[in-house]
Amino acid sequence: MNIKQQLESTIDSALSAAGASNCPAIVKQSQKAAFGHYQANGVMDAAKQIGMNPRELAGTLVESLNLPQAEKVEVAGPGFINIHLDNSYISNELTKLRKDELLGVVREKSNTTVIDYSAPNLAKEMHIGHLRSTTIGDAAARILEFLGHTVIRANHMGDWGAQFGSLLAYMDLIGQEGQELSTELSDLEVFYRKASALRESDEVFAKQSREYVVRLQNGDPQCLELWQQFIEESVSHCQTVYDRLNITLTRADIKAESSYNDDLIPVVNELDRLGLIEVSDGAKCVFLDGFKGKDDKPLPAIVQKSDGGFPYMATDLAAVRFRAQNLKVGEALYFIDARQTLHLRQLFAISREAKYLDESQSFRHLPFGVILKEDGKPFKTRDGADVKLADVIEEAINRAYELVSVKNPGLADDVKSRISQVIGVGALKYAELTKNRTTDYIFNWDTMLSFDGNTAPYLLYAYTRIRSIFRRSNIDPSTLESSITLKEPTELQLGLKLLQFVEAIDAVTEDYQANILCNYLFELAGIFMSFYESCPILNAEGPVRESRLLIADTTARVLKQGLDLLGIETVEQM
Repeated sequence: MNIKQQLESTIDSALSAAGASNCPAIVKQSQKAAFGHYQANGVMDAAKQIGMNPRELAGTLVESLNLPQAEKVEVAGPGFINIHLDNSYISNELTKLRKDELLGVVREKSNTTVIDYSAPNLAKEMHIGHLRSTTIGDAAARILEFLGHTVIRANHMGDWGAQFGSLLAYMDLIGQEGQELSTELSDLEVFYRKASALRESDEVFAKQSREYVVRLQNGDPQCLELWQQFIEESVSHCQTVYDRLNITLTRADIKAESSYNDDLIPVVNELDRLGLIEVSDGAKCVFLDGFKGKDDKPLPAIVQKSDGGFPYMATDLAAVRFRAQNLKVGEALYFIDARQTLHLRQLFAISREAKYLDESQSFRHLPFGVILKEDGKPFKTRDGADVKLADVIEEAINRAYELVSVKNPGLADDVKSRISQVIGVGALKYAELTKNRTTDYIFNWDTMLSFDGNTAPYLLYAYTRIRSIFRRSNIDPSTLESSITLKEPTELQLGLKLLQFVEAIDAVTEDYQANILCNYLFELAGIFMSFYESCPILNAEGPVRESRLLIADTTARVLKQGLDLLGIETVEQM
């Protein structure tokens, strides 16, 4: 348990012994008082429950509390409990943390979680909108694995549907004209626009496109061969983006829509046997209580269209059934944009009714907002097309290269290129992760690439500044054996902040808000800068020097680990 949890557990036990079992303590670090000061709330609610004066109850609790880590415990205000941690306790805990590979994290019983994220449509290249799902979902996967859980990454790629009819018809046309298909497919976005435009302008081609859809769904060998060629090229495009963004998704994580084709009819038949299917305008639908349209009429969830085709709901139900019953996951996290909220609410409700999910399995939608331009409009090109994610990554790296060249022109070109890759990609991802997941945000190059403020360049600079201490002094931190001793105010502040790394990780997983970890790392870097200015390290003597070197090294390790959990690499110099 982290410090906060230890304090809460002790006070909760005391509250329960006093007869107030339904009023948990809420412990938080004081923002105004001295470092190492926590405050426990909840006593007033507990006092009301048992009919006791709040200050009197707080005094009784203070007398009964067994908190060896506290230097002083006192009653404050109308009934708050103030806890002042002992300096030696902070020093000892920090010494233990430094020797721990996991930096204080205790891996508890493992849970199996499937994370549905990224999920690009293979008919087109990945665009800027995919940055949110891909980056947020990947950070969640990294954090859960760090905590010891088993994570199944699920890239539910869209590789099926009507749009592929026109793409396959266009591929066939290119082949008949003797053009080289690989050259055409080198720009999927252009290829997609050409096929779509031809479908709109040429009725003969439009008819062929519809015929290709039927042929594809019926398993026509020639059609499947063309489809597989297109999918292979599309997946390669996506994997290139993932690799450049330092995303942990691989081809092995793809379970695309087409993989559930054989399950669609069985799913609809199962729903029918359970009496959940109603036919409306020729389509097979599920109507559930609680889902109403604007006119207050029951809202259908279509699982099979009137022409016999299957919409996303059928495929997604098959995916839920597979994840719950075949993979037997305890939890599933769907990082999908907020516009799909109704669809996912219906999906999970139908899955419960169909008994695909049992009471122990938690399937959650974790929505996110959209990326906007500075004028507040969706991030698109001048002609209204989606901005390619690959182009955004390239521009981020190029802009970072210019900054690095100005900041440190003496670096070799290959070193500058490597640093620019880390800074550019890190800035792009951090700008995403530092925002509240549920809100829209404005994309701004100058802000994300700034070396000031809550940005990746600032954190990377803080990390390299620490490493430069050891490089300049030719000291290997692994050879340092002393204990850490905290005496100065900024030493204590930094020591306590380092111990709160576990708190930050735990807080992220409550609602998968990565910005909590971003803010923690930003505050940690800022406190280190204050420590660096007020507490000489290399000029200190004896045990003080070695203690401060250990504090600096531990800070670097926490920064590196925290950035890694966000999917951001580090460099040793900038």
